[in-house]
This record gives sequence, C-alpha cells and structure tokens, in this order.
Amino acid sequence: MLHYLGQLLADLSGPFRLLTSYLFLASLGGAMGYLFTWFMLPRFWNFLPRDKGRAFAVDAKQSVGKPISAGIIFIPVFVLLCALLIPFNPNFMGLMLCILTAMLVGYLDDRSKNGWSEYHLGLIDLVLAFSASVLIYNLQSSTIWLPLYKDSIVIAPSLFLIGSTILIWISINATNCTDGVDGLSASLSSMAILFLGLILYGVVGHKEISSYLLVPHYSLGADWAIMSFIMVGCLAGYLWHNSYPSAVLMGDSGSRPVGLLLGVLVLASGNPFIIFVVAFVVLLNGATGLIKVALLRFLKIGIFANIRYPLHDHVRHNMGWSNTQVLVRFMLLQAILTPILLVLVFKIR
Repeated sequence: MLHYLGQLLADLSGPFRLLTSYLFLASLGGAMGYLFTWFMLPRFWNFLPRDKGRAFAVDAKQSVGKPISAGIIFIPVFVLLCALLIPFNPNFMGLMLCILTAMLVGYLDDRSKNGWSEYHLGLIDLVLAFSASVLIYNLQSSTIWLPLYKDSIVIAPSLFLIGSTILIWISINATNCTDGVDGLSASLSSMAILFLGLILYGVVGHKEISSYLLVPHYSLGADWAIMSFIMVGCLAGYLWHNSYPSAVLMGDSGSRPVGLLLGVLVLASGNPFIIFVVAFVVLLNGATGLIKVALLRFLKIGIFANIRYPLHDHVRHNMGWSNTQVLVRFMLLQAILTPILLVLVFKIR
C-alpha cells in the first residue's frame, strides 16, 4: 500500500520517494514490528492462557502460570504490516492466510486443557505446508539453484511441491520443538530469518549480484526481504519481554507460524538446502528429535537412545548447562558458522 502511495506522490514531494525504496520499507517494517509488538504484549498478555507445564521437560515448572500464546498478538502485527508495506500480490495474501491459520491452530492448542493430538496437529501442518508450497510455486515457478552446481535447475512441479511441503512441515515442527528455553526459539528463528532477508534482498533479489554469483535472479526478492525484516522486528519486540526470566511465552501460536514463514523464505531464496545453513541449530535441536521419534514409533528403530530431545533439554539435564548458557552457546554456533557456510555455498559454485 505505502509503495503505491509513494509512486503516486513522488512527483509532488521528494520525501515521498522513500516509500518506493524497498530498503526503506524493510527498515520501517522492522522498526514498526518491534515497537508495536513491544508496546502491545504487556497490555494484552493478561488475557492469554497460562502455561500448564510440559511432561518430562527440564525446569518446566518455572514456566507454569506464565502467559502463553504471545503469537496471537505479534503475528497479526506482522500480517498487518506486510499488507501495509509490501506491494499487493494475491499470492502473498494467501501466504498470510496460511500464517494466520497456523497461529489460530497453535492458539487453540495452547488454550486446550490437554493439548491437541500430535497426529491432528501434524496433519494440519501438512495441509498448511502444501498450501504454502502451491502459493510459492505460483509466485516463483520451480527454478532452483544448488550449493555445488553452478547452473539453475528447473524441476517438475510435482517434485517441487512434494519437496517443499516436506521442508515447510519440518521447519514448522523444528521451530516448535525449539520453543522451550526463554528466548531460544525467537532468537534462533530471528537470526535465520535475518540472514534470509539479506540473501533475498542483496543476492537473489539483486540482478547484478545474482548474475555475478551465478544464482537465478528473482524479481520478488525485495518483497520477500521486507517480509523477513518485519518478522525480525516482531520477534525482537517479543524477545524484549521473553528474555530470561521471561514474562510471556510464545506458545504454538507463535512458533508454528514463525516456522512456516522460515520454510517459506528458504524456498523463496531458491535453494532448499539453505535451511541447513541459516537454521542448522534449529534443525539440530528440534528436527533430529522428530527423526528419532518417527523411526522408533513407525519402524521400531531406536537411535540416539542416550540423547534427550529437544537437544536443549539434553544439555541442561545431562551436561548441566543453564538456560543462559543454552541460549548464548546455541546463538553463537549459529551466528559464527552461518556466515562461513554462506560464503562456501555461494562461492564454491
């Protein structure tokens, strides 16, 4: 909306030209996302459901009674800012609907007495992941690039939809599993989304740089980048109140839509394997536990028998790490290794 307003008013007044700048809109979105989330959370969290504790989780009793499901507050902020700042596209609006649906499902799970069935939630996540995959395909077709191969690849729509649905489903659940230590899920997710925003704006969204690095140029890269920075701002506003000791918890209403967006942005970058670069700590912490449970439950194959999952529970219970140590060390791993891996991903091609 503001982008079109800037185009209409640019001839009348010079400052309005800022509204046509994607960099300005991304910066404005991040700042507004932070301020609105920071301001609104303490004014509404008394209306949220309360944490009831989680079976077998380390130090779960410390969170009992705290407001949970903060996503029901900051996800609408994110969606409204996207509608305001990103040039209108019906497929983007469809993605916002998927994100709002993931938020609502998470909120209903958060407030339910015993929680929803894992199979029920998994099926809903699968439907949302497939719906988002269809929308991404319509936005960007199925031209992808790979870390070790210099030419772009066009894959069959059916293969693209299957692979992207699996990726988004894993991203939703890995992010959800990471939400167990104050600040951990939001910090790791915001770092991953920030890196993706930089890639979308400065690499695949930039014609000259993408040509130099031999990756496909996506005309909507800057639009995706605005979306990224808005979410980073919202998560930063939430982290202000979620830093240890937390006053409010994200809950499924936050972790599920954030995970969905993370998977969507990975696919928007054109390289599905980039998720192992920008979010490898999230995957290591949460997705490996999903693999362990799936193999044991469906194939009766036991692996990682001596490791507790999510991994943040293992290092707290078995290695004696404090919550602060978990947060700082996991963030350091992602902050240090991701730039190194990104250089290798782009330049080794």
